[in-house]
Amino acid sequence: MDCYPYRDSGLNMFNTRAPRARTKRSGQGNHPAALALKWLALDETGAGVMAMAQNLMQAEQVVRKALPPVLAQSCRVANLDRQCLTLAVPAAAHATRLRQLKPTLLRAMTAAGWNLTDVEIRVQAGLAGQNRPAPPREVRPLDRPALECFRELQESVAPGPLADAIQKLLVHHGAGKG
Repeated sequence: MDCYPYRDSGLNMFNTRAPRARTKRSGQGNHPAALALKWLALDETGAGVMAMAQNLMQAEQVVRKALPPVLAQSCRVANLDRQCLTLAVPAAAHATRLRQLKPTLLRAMTAAGWNLTDVEIRVQAGLAGQNRPAPPREVRPLDRPALECFRELQESVAPGPLADAIQKLLVHHGAGKG
């Protein structure tokens, strides 16, 4: 039995990827959410809603992988209409940065199998109020050559706030003189 009855109906025209087979997870059959999804899939309209929701979630995963972590946390896929992806962001600054990344987003979406020609960005202030966990910090520890350079710099700098800051940095990274 085809698990994508809406595939040939034109509702899934954005995504050119082959559908993946679904595997049943243990203990999922009697869960209320699973029952609701089964009920929703029985109706043609419900199947269309589910297809669109799945497309939006898949597109959001691709978009999040293509964007820097901070921007990915605040960006939401709002719509997929014909060959246009609409993204919602909480502020104009986010929208400006996304406009710069449009070519990158289109390349990532094309590589993932989506047939898109445009990305539209909408500012929705309501997104700013949603609680989201902070994205993980990207920390790169200083290597030995960098620490040696800071040590040399500290020796050549006159005593004062800058020298103190460099000493603090060296101590923090385990290369301080004590």
